[in-house]
Amino acid sequence: MAAHSSIISNVSSVVRSRLQRAFPWAYGANSKHDYAADYGWPEELDFRHFHRMYSRSGLAAAAVDKTVAKTWQTMPALWESDEPTESEMEQTIRKHFARRKIWRALMDADRRSMVGCYAGAIILLRDGQKLDQPVGALAKGVQSVVGIIPAWEGQLTVVEWDTLETSDTYGEPLYFQFDEQAVCGNQATGKGQVRIHRDRVLIWSDDGTVNCRSALEPGFNDLTDAEKIKGAGGEGFWKSARGAPIIEAPKGVSAQDVQRGLNAATPAEVIDKLNEQVDDFQSGFDKMLMLGGFSVNPLTISLPQPKEFWEPCVQSFAASMSIPVKVLIGNVTGERASTEDAREWAQTNMSRRENRVLPILHEFVDRLVRWGVLEKRDWVVGWADLTESSPSEKMDLATKMATINSTLGNEPAFLPDEIRETAGFKSADDVEGFAEYLAEREGRAEDAMTEADPSGTEQQQEAQS
Repeated sequence: MAAHSSIISNVSSVVRSRLQRAFPWAYGANSKHDYAADYGWPEELDFRHFHRMYSRSGLAAAAVDKTVAKTWQTMPALWESDEPTESEMEQTIRKHFARRKIWRALMDADRRSMVGCYAGAIILLRDGQKLDQPVGALAKGVQSVVGIIPAWEGQLTVVEWDTLETSDTYGEPLYFQFDEQAVCGNQATGKGQVRIHRDRVLIWSDDGTVNCRSALEPGFNDLTDAEKIKGAGGEGFWKSARGAPIIEAPKGVSAQDVQRGLNAATPAEVIDKLNEQVDDFQSGFDKMLMLGGFSVNPLTISLPQPKEFWEPCVQSFAASMSIPVKVLIGNVTGERASTEDAREWAQTNMSRRENRVLPILHEFVDRLVRWGVLEKRDWVVGWADLTESSPSEKMDLATKMATINSTLGNEPAFLPDEIRETAGFKSADDVEGFAEYLAEREGRAEDAMTEADPSGTEQQQEAQS
């Protein structure tokens, strides 16, 4: 029995070895197999690859733009406490940030950081210093903040590092160089190459450094494959619809005969003259194709459905971006994004906001406090909760609570204020005039009882006296 098992094991090993040599891609990594070269994937990726993919691929643009749009579904606000008070300071900050588009510029920096390994937010201040100098004295008040310039990774590069080993910022950038024309070649601006001190640059990335990776990198191969499949499908359809003919010479006719018949000097000229006649026919200049005895047959191409090959690429890319497929590409077979997908998508972006965006915004606020632009206090970056129920969902839940109360009779499970707060309204005590309304309603109820049974009311009053 042992010998029999040994023979089976040896045969299995031989078969597996031969299959591995025949199909190395199916049996793990192979040092002699270059997947990037075989499948047409870039071996090394840099900012140019990511920016081009974002600019030319609808999937890449949708993934980045929808993530940023959901994260910044509403604009944040600076509060002096845990709740907004609409104090004079809060109103001043809100109006100035809106007028100078501070939040919108920071949102754009967040978008650019997803494309590149990092992005930058260049802070413009009224301190009278050049950009390559540390921040100088600033007047108190947010009016000292002129604006924010969002910068791509390709526009903002480190030109000098802190190499002093005893420094608290050892290994961090000291100076950046900003070149606005380095991306998209925008020649319509007056900004050239500018050296900028680190005080004035807010690095936007996963950990606040320039040593991160693009959000598009894990799914870049999937995007490449999806583009190839879509392009091949479009090219195949165009060729099939174009109907390129197959020209066949009669039997006994040699290439030299064709060359003499077309009065061509070289074989290459023969091809050019045949192509010219076919092009004129397909362009509509000639209604008939005359080739002097040659037979013409249409080129038929049977195209496979690209959907079956394209969808796995899209699903893999969506997984790399932590975005539901239905959210990424919209409706699928007439279905909208399910409630579960929408809830998961909101939770994903709440986590992204909490762990990536808010720490950078807190760093921005801390700098404004350190520079004396804002007063020294515990500033709160207020932001609407993405996972909060919609108004219709709140009303449905409040209706269910009220229904439960009605079924329990004199022992309700929920207080009226609890139901009001669940529906998204203030408690009765916080509504101006609500107590007077209740007193007036009780008075009308007593008057109605008196009119319906005056004797009963008199007896009740006598009993109370």
